[in-house]
Order: sequence, then structure tokens, then C-alpha cells
Amino acid sequence: MTRHSRPGPFAEKSKNPLPDDNEVEEPVMRAIPRKRTRTRTMRKTAVTASAAAAGLALTVALAACGSGGTSSSASTSGGNATGAANPSAAATGAAAIAAALQKPTTLTLWAWAPQTKDIVAAFEAKYPKVTINLVNAGTSTDEYTKLENAIKAGSGAPDLAQIEYYALPQFALQGALADLSSDGLTSTQSQFSTAVWDSVDIGGKLVGLPQDTGPMALFYNKTVFAKYHLAVPTTWAQYAADAKKLHAANPKEYLANDVGDPGFVTSMIWAAGGHPYTVTGTKNVSINLQDPGAVKFADLWSPLITGGQLAPIASWSTQWYTGLANGTIASLVTGAWMPVDLETGVPSGKGDWRVAPMPEWTSGTAATAENGGSADSVLASSKNQLAAAGFLQFMNAGPGAQISANSGDFPSSNTIINSASFLSQAPAYFGGQQINKVLAQSASSVVPGWTYLPFQVYANSIFPNSVGQAYTGKSTLDAGLEQWQQQSATYGTQEGFSVASGK
Repeated sequence: MTRHSRPGPFAEKSKNPLPDDNEVEEPVMRAIPRKRTRTRTMRKTAVTASAAAAGLALTVALAACGSGGTSSSASTSGGNATGAANPSAAATGAAAIAAALQKPTTLTLWAWAPQTKDIVAAFEAKYPKVTINLVNAGTSTDEYTKLENAIKAGSGAPDLAQIEYYALPQFALQGALADLSSDGLTSTQSQFSTAVWDSVDIGGKLVGLPQDTGPMALFYNKTVFAKYHLAVPTTWAQYAADAKKLHAANPKEYLANDVGDPGFVTSMIWAAGGHPYTVTGTKNVSINLQDPGAVKFADLWSPLITGGQLAPIASWSTQWYTGLANGTIASLVTGAWMPVDLETGVPSGKGDWRVAPMPEWTSGTAATAENGGSADSVLASSKNQLAAAGFLQFMNAGPGAQISANSGDFPSSNTIINSASFLSQAPAYFGGQQINKVLAQSASSVVPGWTYLPFQVYANSIFPNSVGQAYTGKSTLDAGLEQWQQQSATYGTQEGFSVASGK
């Protein structure tokens, strides 16, 4: 299940983000509900034609831009093309940013996460000469469509925007996002894990700073597990055995739910060591959804689908919340942002739920993946890039990071993740378990080197009509993955990419 994106989405509704303004020029002024919005849960499986259009019109952008697709190899080598190891550049950038923040400036920020209002208030208190015009232009693909349209029109784009990791390559490829290395923000790299930094280091350019992350874990109902004498699975083989045992004991109860979610599928392939997408240079793309990681996932999940051992219930639906509350859905494999969603969405489950590491493909070898999360970027069209970079640093590598963590987001900052105050939290909802110790371990076990397509927004929009057909008995998971590959490759070719498809 994913928000991841809602955030996966993917047929998921947004969960109380900032109020959605029809007119994006209007700043958000009213109170923001505190119920959580997950950046991951916002990526919707069933994306409308207009939302899918956010991934369109890249052909012209290819000719116009000099940035490449995602390439994690630079950042994983310990120093990258963004120049993280250049202290003089960092010092120069810091001085320029400090000066910019002392000048009367108004910045427009598009973001949906509710805690952003508190971060803006803290920033404006520290830098009273800078005003942040906070706008909710919609969540996830809704925002991306408006952002794409503004970029194409050459007007109306904000100074800054919240963008999920899976969608970043689309905008970076167009040259629509400022390279923050020129402002010295590569000095923040040490605060983040390699896997998280990979997500914002695209084509050798730093195109955003990480806001939150979603390292995956197993959330399970301890009461249900005890009732049916289920051992908490440590491997995927054990997980599959639990799914069969539970459903056989009570056909109305399931270990998990799934009706098809592109964010979940790609995250599972990622954790299995898959690399189905690669991007080289500005236009060379490879898609292979039959790689070893994809095969591992299909071999595990296909029998659960065909055996009817997954609840045919969409995540974030009323039926889903009911299933989590009454125990008919006994576990979730999802991002570390889930605790606050359980607490607010399933209050009757207090004391029943626990957190365990994500099951392993190979016993004794921890390997996890991200499932959701967002970065924040400065638009290349902004006329106030230094001040915008200063806000970004405050938000994601300064005091704003702690404000976000306090709101329930799983932090991207290693400093916060590894702090004693964070690790020692023992929420009563989870029976006093120190769940952050489990989630922090997951964060440290994320497999590095993952890459999204530069048209992943579009690829996710066609998931229901390809892989999604396996969940309705109209196809197999293997055939659905192959069809998803072919349809994605066709689209990429039409948009001017050189696409290699297959093994």
C-alpha cells in the first residue's frame, strides 16, 4: 500500500492536506486541519487524463535542456557532480543567501503538507523581511498538472514547490528546477542518507532538498496475530505462509489488502534489488520490468492474488479503515509515515498495533526501499532564487525539519532520525513500543541506486490498465508488468526519448 504517494495512491484520496484553492494565486489563510497527509499516499492509481498530462510535452523540453535523467552513480561515489565537497562554494552561497534574506522579498510556495504552515510561520518570525505566500495548488498529480502548464506558458509558476521523489525527474529533465549547488546547498548532503540524496541529485544537479521519507516496515495487528498463532514474518516466504494460514482460518480476514498500486509495486521491486529503470544522459532510457527484482516480486505476489489471499479493498477507502479497525486487515507493508495515520484514522486500534522490520528476501540480509516522500525545489524561473534557497535550507535542513518531524512526518534528516529523543519515543498506540528504532533501522537499510523514469507520472497513470488487470483476473502479474513496460516505452519514444525496452 502506498499513499506513494496516497502519496499511493493511486486511487487514493488525499488525507487532509492544506485546503485546496481553485485559484492558485490565492494564499492559504485559513486554519489547516491536523489530520495527516502523506506525500506518498497522494500518488493516485487512477489518474485522470488531465493529471496524466503532467507527464506530457517533454519532447520540446529535451531539446531545450541540458540536464539528464536520474543518475545515482555520482552521489553514491562519495562526492558528486554537484560539488558537495567544495567548501568555498558553500561559504559563498551561504553569504549570498544570508544577504538575500535581509531584503524585502515575497516568495510563492506551492505545497500541500499541513505542517508547512507552521514552518512558514517560524521562518517569517526569523526573517521578517521575507513573506511566504503559501498556496495549495492541489496534491500530487493535481499540482504537477498546474505546474507543468505554468512552465509551458512561461508564467504563473511559483518560486518553490513540493514535489514527490517519483515526479522530480520529469521537472528536472526540462531544466525547470534550479540547480541548488550554485547556492552552496550541497553542504547539506551529510545530513541525509545516500538513498535519499540520490532522489534529489538528478543528472549531476541538486534539484531539491529532501522533506520527508518513507522507509518501509511491517505494521501488524498483534491481537490478530496472537489469535491465529501467527509468527511475525522475518522473510517474504514466511509472510506468504502467514497470508495463507490466516485466510484459511477465517475467509473474511486477510493479512493485507491490495487492488494494485504502482508505488507499492515499484517499492517492492526496489527492495528486491531490482533496477528496472535507468537513465543515461539527457534522453537514453532503459525499461526492464522482467529484471531479477521484478521477477522476485511477481513470484511472491502472484500466488497471493490468484489465491484470493489479499483483501480486494483500496487503501484509504472507508472500507480499508474499517478493516484496519476490526482486524479483517491484519497488516500493512508501507512507509514509515504510517504511524500517525493509524493513530488518527484507526483510533480504536490503540494498543493492538506493532511495527516490525520489513520481511527479507534473503534471511539475514536487510534490504528495504522508500515508499513515498517529497522534496522541495526552487523553480528555475524564480526571480528570487537566493531567498528561495534560504527558505528551502531552513525548511528541510534547519529548524523546519524538526517542526516537520514533530508533526508526524518521518524525517529525512539523519541527525533527527538518530537522535535519542526520536529513537526513545514509545507511543501508547503501539503498546509503548519504541517504533522509531525499527523505522530508523529500515531507513539505514534502503538499497541505494534506485532510479525513476523521467516520465514516471505518466507511467503510473497507465498502471491500472496494465498491471492492474492482474488484480481483476483479466491478466497475470507477469503479463501486466510486461504490458506496463511496453506501454511506458511507447510513450517515452513518442516523447523523444531513446528507449531500450526488455532484458
